Amino acid sequence: MQRGLMWFRHDLRIHDNPALANLASSCDQLTCVFVIDPSWYRADHFQSKHLGAPREAFLWQSLTELHRALDAMGQKLIIRTGKPLEVVANLCMDHEFDLIGVTDHPGTHERHQVDMLVERFPQRVVVSDAHTLFTQHQLPFDLPDIPATFTQFRKAVEKRGIKPRLPLPVPESLPAPIKEIKSDPAPLSDRRIAPYQGGEIAGRAQLNHYLWDTHRIQRYKETRNGLDGWDFSSRLSAWLANGSLSVRWVAAELDRYERNVEKNESTYWLYFELLWREYFQWMLYHYGARFFAFKGVANKRPLTTFYAEAFMAWREGTTSFPIVNAAMRQLKQTGWLSNRSRQLVASCLIHELGVDWRYGAAYFEQQLIDFDVAANYGNWQYLAGVGADPRGSRRFNLDKQAAQYDPDGTFIKGWVGEHVSSELK
Repeated sequence: MQRGLMWFRHDLRIHDNPALANLASSCDQLTCVFVIDPSWYRADHFQSKHLGAPREAFLWQSLTELHRALDAMGQKLIIRTGKPLEVVANLCMDHEFDLIGVTDHPGTHERHQVDMLVERFPQRVVVSDAHTLFTQHQLPFDLPDIPATFTQFRKAVEKRGIKPRLPLPVPESLPAPIKEIKSDPAPLSDRRIAPYQGGEIAGRAQLNHYLWDTHRIQRYKETRNGLDGWDFSSRLSAWLANGSLSVRWVAAELDRYERNVEKNESTYWLYFELLWREYFQWMLYHYGARFFAFKGVANKRPLTTFYAEAFMAWREGTTSFPIVNAAMRQLKQTGWLSNRSRQLVASCLIHELGVDWRYGAAYFEQQLIDFDVAANYGNWQYLAGVGADPRGSRRFNLDKQAAQYDPDGTFIKGWVGEHVSSELK
């Protein structure tokens, strides 16, 4: 009787999940587990937690949906609390699993967990690749030779005509669960974080909405710099971040749309953004801990430090910049910011307030529903001038940006108040 353990981490789905598919075809019994790490709720020395309330709610929604999907196939999701590696190792020792399935991830903690698991249970751990568009073997360069800029990366990939791997379908069936393994007493929650809904069904529904139902994708390049609302961008990043939605599934649906409906600059631009995400994943794979260092991957020392009052004003949305205040209050209340707003508030913290970029990155990690470790820290390094940017740093004229992207003050008025909007005119 072959026993398998599926350790879900950033792959909270049953579609395009090679680790789950492999265990489904190899095992007679299967246990599916997700581990809640208590350290996620403790503030670090950058004064932020790993998991804030908005992303926690989205995570629980995603886990609830994964539980329902597994239950429909005769399986169940076991939720345990503790240090993830210890929890998984104890399960393996207590129940003698023959195979342990896990999806690779570029995060330094995630990679360390897998390395330790392989060291402890050699020959049993099967690491699958499903977090990125491409496998490492597909890349047109060795990882130590990853291009220093995104443009070089994109051109290298496109010149070789490299295409994302096709996504896997949902397994036809899953092995029976091991009944004696129970969840810790922490019931799954239906907490709300409107307008988002976590989970695989909602993620695929949003992809269908943006492409097939509304065809908003056809104007993505023109609308992508919006500050508020729902349909000006794809809004897929939250489901991609925790793996409720496969990036390869998104790429495959985008390709199908271009072949069957329309291919234009906007459809390409969504793929362009997926390539940006891809670039940061491989950058993190290569640089590891340097992705979180003050000097960044460029090994340059920014002229910033930590000013508690400035950081607090930025975090609470009480700076002297109304566009920044509106965005930061939106982030605090909703767990989301547009791409344009993220650039503006990051530029403000670094270049106007002189605060160490890592404090901003850590706060984003706490607050953003769509927090992705590679994209988050890669983008913050980019704005701070210590990352993959040939120009050195990105400083925005905040008044000019407000006039361009919020000309009538609607965004500021909505999040800060009427009087502030009037003072701008």
